[in-house]
Amino acid sequence: MIRIRRIYEPPEPGADGVRVLVDRLWPRGLAKEAAAVDEWPRAVTPSTELRKWFHGGGSAVEFRRRYEAELAAPESVAELDRLRSLAAAGPLTLLTSVKDPASSHAAVLAELLGG
Repeated sequence: MIRIRRIYEPPEPGADGVRVLVDRLWPRGLAKEAAAVDEWPRAVTPSTELRKWFHGGGSAVEFRRRYEAELAAPESVAELDRLRSLAAAGPLTLLTSVKDPASSHAAVLAELLGG
């Protein structure tokens, strides 16, 4: 099972399983201990250039295409495989600081992971 949650929400130890931060930058105002992040694989986060392009007015459809292209890089593929293994072993929660996780890069990532 793969879940997507905002990192600012309190951890749910019985339901979250492995907690994976999927943002390139650490969330503002959040202590690392409070976040309870188990993994932070930057190889599967959108690049700085892609984030800036998207927040500058890029379209969601084109963002997804570009993000999937970034995830085709060898280091990203290896990390995706590792995350799939974690998800197969138990719950996996993708954490992001975006306000609408369901329409973010985290949703694209969850779909690619099979969630």
